[in-house]
Amino acid sequence: MASVTLKNIKKVYPFISGETKKKKKKKDDAPEEKKANLQITDEGVVAVQEFSLDIADREFIVLVGPSGCGKSTTLRMVAGLEEISGGELYINGKLMNDVAPKDRDIAMVFQNYALYPHMTVYDNIAFSLKLRKENKDVIDKKVREAAEILDITQYLDRKPKALSGGQRQRVAIGRAIVRDPAVLLMDEPLSNLDAKLRNQMRAEIIKLRERINTTFMYVTHDQTEAMTLGDRIVIMRDGYIQQIGTPQEVFDHPRNLFVAGFIGTPQMNFFDAQLVKDGGKYAVEVGGIKVVLDEEKQARLAANNVAPQAVTLGVRPDHTDLGETGIEATVDVSEMMGSSVHLHVTAEGKDVIIIVPTIEMKGHYAIGDKVHFTFGGNVAHVFSKETEKNLEY
Repeated sequence: MASVTLKNIKKVYPFISGETKKKKKKKDDAPEEKKANLQITDEGVVAVQEFSLDIADREFIVLVGPSGCGKSTTLRMVAGLEEISGGELYINGKLMNDVAPKDRDIAMVFQNYALYPHMTVYDNIAFSLKLRKENKDVIDKKVREAAEILDITQYLDRKPKALSGGQRQRVAIGRAIVRDPAVLLMDEPLSNLDAKLRNQMRAEIIKLRERINTTFMYVTHDQTEAMTLGDRIVIMRDGYIQQIGTPQEVFDHPRNLFVAGFIGTPQMNFFDAQLVKDGGKYAVEVGGIKVVLDEEKQARLAANNVAPQAVTLGVRPDHTDLGETGIEATVDVSEMMGSSVHLHVTAEGKDVIIIVPTIEMKGHYAIGDKVHFTFGGNVAHVFSKETEKNLEY
């Protein structure tokens, strides 16, 4: 059991000896140079910037974001595999910056399993306990308990090469949990599995967290994993935290354009629109229609004293409704998904996806067909053109 606190954690990779940073002369107020979306400073390349997070005991936290955003680096700093350049890391209230990885009471599951190929499943799981010189009976009991939890008891005498990807990942998890770690770190553990196995293993991890008494930090680039596994999600981009919240919070109330586009499948539709005031109430105008925002959004916009302006309007594909009138669109592709049809259309010069439940379909949609769609004032998100921030917050 453990709480984890990260205070202004920073990771800078210094330049290699002899390497100098090439930079042109610039004014003092010029923006920082960027390369490959990472900040370049005189110290080196900044991979993680001002990362602060409080993780409660037994909480399941997911770090999610595109490749190169700093999520794995953050996890490795918690594990002690990367040196912390700045800030403080506490586990159970104890400062861990200079504590060796073996003394942090953590375990880590890697993307590539990292199993010993010459050892049996039993010996792989038992390895860390043998290093501790645990009693043989204790080792046997713990290994078999972990194997039972993960349903791999029948594979204990096999070598890793005789197992499938999903079975190997179970062994890697078993090797981690057998130590009863205070914190279990998982770095994209399902990314090497096919779609069906990923779904199965997601369910297994959900069951696992109910059966073991530990705190989870889980890294993924797959927002579906993040939404289904996490108590809270930390969305990262270019080394910075973009938003922290429950899966429902970040889905319903994205704080900026990046979060809105990253969370949700298919991703949110975006339009160029106008935020106007009509009779003292906020409304959005797009494609010849005007939609008055709901009372909750009215209150937040009014509290921020938001002025009428050109905005980026966001509406999720499953929040759009086909009708006789509304924004006109031309069908480009119709995808049958079983319970629904995904219509890829062109509307207002943008590629837009409309999800239509099959029970509501009135016929077949062919390429080139004209359709009309609308949306409710409770599902419209308005973002600043300049800052890309959600104007409600």
